[in-house]
Amino acid sequence: YWVDSQQKRYVPVKGDHVIGIVTAKAGDVFKLDVGGSELASLSYLAFEGATKRNRPNVHVGDLIYGQFLVANKDMEPEMVCIDSSGKSSGMGIIGQDGFLFKVSLGLIRKLLAPKCEIIQELSQLYPFELVLGMNGRIWVKAKTVQQTLIIVNILEACEYMTAEQRRQALAKLSGN
Repeated sequence: YWVDSQQKRYVPVKGDHVIGIVTAKAGDVFKLDVGGSELASLSYLAFEGATKRNRPNVHVGDLIYGQFLVANKDMEPEMVCIDSSGKSSGMGIIGQDGFLFKVSLGLIRKLLAPKCEIIQELSQLYPFELVLGMNGRIWVKAKTVQQTLIIVNILEACEYMTAEQRRQALAKLSGN
């Protein structure tokens, strides 16, 4: 359970899945901006199949989808891109040709709800890929740039629309 509020800054929580931006490479560790008060660290061994010889191909500016292994107020947050069984489970480097944008933490919680109508309704409009981070970052990729931007605009507007207003907007876009 959580209290719904207009929280501005994301506070890392252990187990949260987030989208981070690689800002630096320091030895065996990558530093990621996750939107919190400090940068998160990510070891090169925290990827599926990574060894000292087989390192992941990560560069400054890449987007990483992962989860927090360590996150508390007294320590630097630490991310991993594998689950407890060593599998990636969809985590890792996100493709380069999508669009990253930021929304409120309240909207992310709404979109991550198990029976989210917004994403179900959008999937009727266009096929697209979507990565949602608990830190308020969303990555979207559709077939064309125009379709991607339409999806981004609808997701951003959903926070302030009622369900009926959203259905009317989607009906206009689909031509019904």
